[in-house]
Amino acid sequence: MGQTMVNLGLGEARLPVHPALLERLAAAAPANSYGPVAGTEPARRAAAGYFTRRRLPTSPTQIVMGPGSKPVLFALLTAIRGDVILPRPCWMSYAAQTGLAGHRAIRVPVPPRCGGVPDPVALQEMIKDARSRGHHPRVLVLTNPDNPTGTSAGPDIVRQVCEIAGAEDLVVISDEIYRDIPHDPALPQLSPAEVLPARTVVLTGLSKSLALGGWRIGLARFPAGEWGRRLHDQVVAIASEMWSSVAAPMQEVAAYALSEPPEIVDHLEASARLHASVATAAHHAVTMVKARCEAPQGGFYVYPDLEPARAILAAKGITGAPQLESHLLRHYGIAVLGGHHFGDRVDGLRFRAATSQLYGANAEEQWAALRDPDPASLPYVAKQLDLLRCALIEMTEEAMPLTSAASGSAQQVHH
Repeated sequence: MGQTMVNLGLGEARLPVHPALLERLAAAAPANSYGPVAGTEPARRAAAGYFTRRRLPTSPTQIVMGPGSKPVLFALLTAIRGDVILPRPCWMSYAAQTGLAGHRAIRVPVPPRCGGVPDPVALQEMIKDARSRGHHPRVLVLTNPDNPTGTSAGPDIVRQVCEIAGAEDLVVISDEIYRDIPHDPALPQLSPAEVLPARTVVLTGLSKSLALGGWRIGLARFPAGEWGRRLHDQVVAIASEMWSSVAAPMQEVAAYALSEPPEIVDHLEASARLHASVATAAHHAVTMVKARCEAPQGGFYVYPDLEPARAILAAKGITGAPQLESHLLRHYGIAVLGGHHFGDRVDGLRFRAATSQLYGANAEEQWAALRDPDPASLPYVAKQLDLLRCALIEMTEEAMPLTSAASGSAQQVHH
């Protein structure tokens, strides 16, 4: 019997490219010369304006462009010596790159209602403990809004964490790649660079906000001042050996997109509304069963915890995140990433679902989802949400008969 697959694993925005971006890329296609390692003047000038409009006055000389934010992050971790403090949970590449750069990762739990930023009390204690053991905490990586939880840390906790980072002489790397797709436009957002300007490097890119993951456009904003200039120059030196320069046509795209013309701003707002609608619907679906899950506030993720159903799941051989991930895929055709991939406990029962994978199988469906006032109710979106809900009901309820509609949906995903 065929199996209906619901792919919630890949953290990709899964939206079509805006036509204006396609036009810019096509027009720039003949550009085939190497460019400056840090980026072209138009691209860096547009990036400086982008940050300045977000309360971070910036000069083009503070910008380094990269082929996605990941290599820029790796260049930073290579340039800065010392142990790296990471929120638990956090995006998996942080720990992987920390190890590749030859550093130790120190995990600090996040507060219950906000991911991406560690609990201030736990952070202070962890720094003290690490130093007492001869370790050298030097870098603090923050994400806001967060991957994997989809939540957003408020200004108060950002200030507290930055005050600790300043007092402890840490370098803050603030990954703000989801900043432009908050679910509520009125959500207060505070960059660590506003609180600790002399010690914070901000990372961002166009992969999530404009769904240009495959185009590989990322960038970093370095602090003003002597220390920031030295770090900037170190990263440029590393970049010259790693990627030489970002592809010239992509820098033309970046210069246009980061200048934020009205059509791009409108597209961003529509994308944020779509992410909010579907992520909220997914949150409702998972909280209808025995799952704890913080309400998403930005990006396109939910991060349920099935701990309340541990006894029921254990009877089915599901005792941790790897078994949970495997069971959902093998029995229901639902692909997710278990919490262990993000540094969470292996014996925990958390998983990340990337709700952006539900927007449609082709560009036509994705455009329709972007334009619909209630995209979560579109048949091809609602069907997949129902499959997720029904799978979780069947997994977590003891002797609880499904409704005929739910039973029919669940049967569709069985082998």
